[in-house]
Amino acid sequence: MNIDKIMKEKEHLLNKKIEINGWVRNHRPQKEFGFIDLSDGTNFKHLQVVYDKSVSDFDLVSNIHNGSSIKVMGILQKSEGKNQDIELKAMNIQILGDCSSDYPLQAKRHSMEFLRSIAYLRPRANLFQAVFKIRSLASMAIHEYFQKRGYIYLHAPLITASDCEGAGEMFQVTTLDLEKEKTIDYQKDFFGKKTGLTVSGQLQAETFAMAFSKVYTFGPTFRAENSNTKVHASEFWMIEPEIAFCDIDELMNIEEDFLKNIIQYVLEHGQEELQFLDKFTSPGLIEKLNNLLQSQFTKITHEEVITLLKKAPVKWEFTPSYGKDIAKEHEKYLTEYFKGPVFITNWPKDIKAFYMKLNDDGKTVAAVDLIVPEAGELMGGSQREEDYDKLLKRMQQLNMNIKELQWYLNLRKYGSVIHSGFGMGFERLLMYLTGIDNIRDVIAYPRTPGNCEF
Repeated sequence: MNIDKIMKEKEHLLNKKIEINGWVRNHRPQKEFGFIDLSDGTNFKHLQVVYDKSVSDFDLVSNIHNGSSIKVMGILQKSEGKNQDIELKAMNIQILGDCSSDYPLQAKRHSMEFLRSIAYLRPRANLFQAVFKIRSLASMAIHEYFQKRGYIYLHAPLITASDCEGAGEMFQVTTLDLEKEKTIDYQKDFFGKKTGLTVSGQLQAETFAMAFSKVYTFGPTFRAENSNTKVHASEFWMIEPEIAFCDIDELMNIEEDFLKNIIQYVLEHGQEELQFLDKFTSPGLIEKLNNLLQSQFTKITHEEVITLLKKAPVKWEFTPSYGKDIAKEHEKYLTEYFKGPVFITNWPKDIKAFYMKLNDDGKTVAAVDLIVPEAGELMGGSQREEDYDKLLKRMQQLNMNIKELQWYLNLRKYGSVIHSGFGMGFERLLMYLTGIDNIRDVIAYPRTPGNCEF
């Protein structure tokens, strides 16, 4: 039996004999009796095990270390303690795997930096039990959302020759001995050309959207960006839907509906984990999530945003400017000004990707960024350019390799339609859902500049 089943069926299991395996989270031995907090990972709550001298090998049991794995047979009974309503009165406790006395994860608060140094053990800490349960719930919510609405799940390639964002931040994939090669001939490489790890599955997803109408990718992506910040990682997961016959206005409706559905799902299925995080890590977390569900999403153009920021009675660290991106301080001001999430549309073409649809003014593209309170930018999307000549001209202006992306251009020749899509970093979403302020703490084993441990 497991703890989750016990917690759900405790009324029927009271005064019955049960057997359970788990790990000792905390052991408080006394002279005549002792208490063990037992976890098996199936439920955020622990099961309190109570034992006394009636158990066999009392002295051995009294010396069980934190972190040990044990098997307990006993009677489930009501508890008189403050922190639990049931407990297991042990009849027999068997040590399955002892834990040495130098076990680093003791029953006390540890710094996040220390826990990152023992990332192979931190899943046992309450904080990370909560975070990674929510990660699992959010993953399920994402798949359910798209599957119930007729989307096809696409496994986009991880090795690619195309840099979707055009930023040159790809990790190179090669079998050549670069230290010995005086001149690099990529025709001799494994794929016969220069390749790298994908920064986005969007371009490939567009090809499938032209066949299935609605598709989504949800998988790992990679950026060789030397940014040592709380919000950047070199390996992370992305959610990228692509929708045919969908313009920018409909895309914004989908983004809002998607985000609210994911939050609602996590609120419904992760209450215990959210309550823990709300209490110990991010006070007001549940209120923040509920507020977003009730929020009206404001829509405003980039030009209107800059005008608003310039008129704001604020001394900016970074001066807002037409034709330029906005800073974190601007995002914070906007969500507070509008008291909720904000869609910023019609961005200057020169600061956005080549594939975005050019607006009639010739200066802006049909792009949209969604910024939310406390987190800033959460999603970025656009209507894709469906006109062959306009897309080709834009690629030529940017001196892109037309030959390498001719297949992508051909989509505009073979039954092109209006289509749109967005991308959302999964870890950014998790930071918002959990209140954790560092991306390294919502990824099991973070890969960042100078760090590839475990």
